[in-house]
Amino acid sequence: MTIREELEQKEHLILAPNASFADQSKGRQHNEKPCDYRTDFQRDTDRIVHSSSFSRLKQKTQVFLSPRGDHYTTRMTHTIQVAMIARTMARAMSLNENLTEAIAMGHDVGHTPFGHAGESALSKVLKDEGVFRHYEHSVRVLQCLEKDGKGLNLTAEVVDGIINHTAGKWSVCLEGRLVRIADRIAYVNHDIEDAVRAEIIKQEDVPIEIRDVLGPTKSARITTLVAGVIKHGVDCEDPGPGSELNRYFDKLHEFMFERVYTNPKAKSEESKAKEMIETLYEYFYENPEELTKRAPVDREHVSQSVVDYIAGMTDRYAVSVFEEVFVPRGWGR
Repeated sequence: MTIREELEQKEHLILAPNASFADQSKGRQHNEKPCDYRTDFQRDTDRIVHSSSFSRLKQKTQVFLSPRGDHYTTRMTHTIQVAMIARTMARAMSLNENLTEAIAMGHDVGHTPFGHAGESALSKVLKDEGVFRHYEHSVRVLQCLEKDGKGLNLTAEVVDGIINHTAGKWSVCLEGRLVRIADRIAYVNHDIEDAVRAEIIKQEDVPIEIRDVLGPTKSARITTLVAGVIKHGVDCEDPGPGSELNRYFDKLHEFMFERVYTNPKAKSEESKAKEMIETLYEYFYENPEELTKRAPVDREHVSQSVVDYIAGMTDRYAVSVFEEVFVPRGWGR
C-alpha cells in the first residue's frame, strides 16, 4: 500500500460523510498515474503554488493601486489569508483541508493587473469574447495557459471550487463554499487594515454596533465570523456565519463600499489604470504582430490572445510595457 492510499483511507476515518474524498474525485481532464505520496488534491495545491501565475500574484494589486508600503495587501497575501481561514474552518468541520487549500490557492490567479479596475477595463474593450470575469479566467489560466499551453490538468473538484468562488455562484463541494466565505471574510477585514494604513478611515470609524457584534479588530472579527461559519455550517440554503452575524457582516461590507471602495482618494489612480489597460488592449489587438514578439497569438482569436497577455501582467509589468510602447525614449539609452 502506498502512502497516498494510506492517506486516502485516513480521510474516510476522520472526515465528515458530506466531505469530498480524494479517492472519490471525479478525476482530471486527462488521466494520470497517481502519485505515491500525495492525494490528488494535495498534488493540485503543489501544481498551483509552483505555477508562474501564482508567483505573479505578489505584484498584483488588491485595492490600493501600487501602494508605497511593504504591508499593504497584495493578491498573494490575500490568497494565503483566504487559504488559512478556509483551512481552519475545514479542519473544524471535518471537511477536506487539502481540497480547500487547492481551491483557495488558485481562486484569484486570473485577476488582472490593478485589481477590479483592470477587470472592468478589459470587460469594456473586449471585441468578441464577452465580459471578462476573473474567476473564469482563473480556470483558463490554470487549465489552458500554464505550462506553455499544456495546463495543470487539475481535478474537477478544484476547478469547480475556483469558478464558483464569487457571489451568486454555488460550488458543488462544501470545501468550495468554504473558500467563497473565507474570501469575503479575508478581503473585507484586510481592506479595513489597508484603509486605516492609508489614512482613508480610522478603526473607530467602523460603526459601534458592528464592532460590538463582530469585534473591534481584524483578528476579533475574523475569529467571530469563522466561529459563526463553523457553528452554522455550509451545507444549507444560506451558507455563512448565521443570519444574525451575517446581517452585521453585510453592514460592514456596506460601510466599506461607502467609505473605501468608492472613496475618491482610494480610487484616485483607477481612471489612469483603466485607460492604460484599454490602450494596451487596442494597440495589441490592432497590431498582433507586435504581440507575437511577446506572447503566443491565436490568429483566429486575437482578442482572447490579447486578453490572456494583459490579464497575466503584474501592475509593474503593465506600466513597463505601456512606457515601452507609448513613451518615447531618449537617445543613447
